[in-house]
Amino acid sequence: MTARTCPVRVLIVDDHAVVRRGIRAYLEVLDGIEVAGEAADGQDALDMLGTMAAHAELPDVVLLDLMMPRVDGVLATSRITRQYPRTRVVVLTSFGEMERVRAALASGATGYLLKDAGPAEVGAAILAAARDEVFLDPAVARQLTRQVIAPPTGVGALTERERTVLILVARGKTNREIAGELVISERTARTHVSNVLRKLQLSSRTQAALVAIREGLVPPAG
Repeated sequence: MTARTCPVRVLIVDDHAVVRRGIRAYLEVLDGIEVAGEAADGQDALDMLGTMAAHAELPDVVLLDLMMPRVDGVLATSRITRQYPRTRVVVLTSFGEMERVRAALASGATGYLLKDAGPAEVGAAILAAARDEVFLDPAVARQLTRQVIAPPTGVGALTERERTVLILVARGKTNREIAGELVISERTARTHVSNVLRKLQLSSRTQAALVAIREGLVPPAG
């Protein structure tokens, strides 16, 4: 592999201007990295990338947050990697929950860092992404490794949304009531309930309610 002679061009995407300015400030002093621009959210990033692509000026790496208005980081990552396969995505976020990590990686992200990472670590993740290598925050990598070695079971295997659904089931809510409370379709609520029962290896909503009580998710009736 030949050594790279031109700097890695990075598009910074975050809905907080002060965060973008801070990231730009420490990226601009790193050797081998050049800031190609800033975007305020996922939609803004997609619009900018469209313009850049038209001028053959696509960045090598998009550094983005997960929680943003309009188009969030996971959806933006999926669209970027699909539309611009030569552009890599590195997530820089405050969230280290495994559900978010898996969603980002499944959408095509090649790096995942938490916002307490130092400038050198962010720079290393960007350069690794430009080489088409995966770079994970050490704490995230440890959690992923533990899950591969010992996958979560029981309530621990449920997503955040599924835990919420389990609690609502334990409170006696119907699928229609769950749908109304979570602002989702009744069909989606029914799917969530089915997934909860399947993951917990249960056959009824009553059994699910008993599990929720045993796990301390809801107080026992009476």
